[in-house]
Amino acid sequence: MLRTLFHRLFLQALPTLFVLSALSFLLVRLAPGSPFASEKEQSQQTLDTLNATYGLDQPIPVQYLRYMGGLVRGDLGPSLVKPGRTVFELIQTALPVSIQLGFLALIFAISVGIPMGVFAAVNHNRWGDYLCMGLALIGVCIPGFVLGPLLSLQFGLNWGWFPVIGWEEPIDRVLPTISLGSIYAAYIARLARGGMLEELGKDYIRTARSKGLSEWKVVWKHALRGGIQPVITFLGPAAAGLLTGAFVVESIFEIPGMGEVIVGAATERDLFLVMGSVMLFGSVLILFNTIADLLLAWLNPRIRLHKESK
Repeated sequence: MLRTLFHRLFLQALPTLFVLSALSFLLVRLAPGSPFASEKEQSQQTLDTLNATYGLDQPIPVQYLRYMGGLVRGDLGPSLVKPGRTVFELIQTALPVSIQLGFLALIFAISVGIPMGVFAAVNHNRWGDYLCMGLALIGVCIPGFVLGPLLSLQFGLNWGWFPVIGWEEPIDRVLPTISLGSIYAAYIARLARGGMLEELGKDYIRTARSKGLSEWKVVWKHALRGGIQPVITFLGPAAAGLLTGAFVVESIFEIPGMGEVIVGAATERDLFLVMGSVMLFGSVLILFNTIADLLLAWLNPRIRLHKESK
């Protein structure tokens, strides 16, 4: 486990983040326009002063090295379009909201998807299987930016059960959580069904049944451990996808999360805020993938043995 952790963090994560930072910095700096452009015309002397203040008058390699030096020290830099605010302050305010929404959507996806997949596998080629997989297919086909307005229209405006905007009360979280987590619940259900069908056909499951164990114990205490391994593999990118995919849902329900920050940074050419957001979400993706690999290795010791043999 420690060897796997070391390999993922130091031999994969660091080079990946380095390449990601270099490409992102280069693309943002080569894009046309200026973060200091506004409706009010500014003199060339003012623009030159602003560029010199933030080091944007230096060659791009020098700018990148200065940025990476600050990043190593934990300094994400100042915001170019919001004077007096740092990138860390802006992310610190908005990130907890996006994390909370992503976490709630992930819990919803797991708590709905795994039982659906298990129920479909146990009732293979019967009405329960067709019903669950039909619902999963609908969930895969309807993206969050379509499901969100539909839920708001029916459950918010027509029936008045839930608020359609805001993030103040616990009830405000219901519709955004369902909108964001439904598609991932559908994927999890399909993966859980496939994994459980494969596991239920193995010899040790037939042996457990022949010993007189109840179907509940066979399914939930024996088959589930191996059957959810495809789900564990999927959870790494899914968790990161939930965090980044929350941007659209945040816009629909007017939630003050990272979606508003990143969209504003991209449109206003706020270099340091864009870079801070890219590095943040790249790190989150690597972190969740690493956690998923460790969970998978814990569930299946043969994976550890296979890696060690290499």
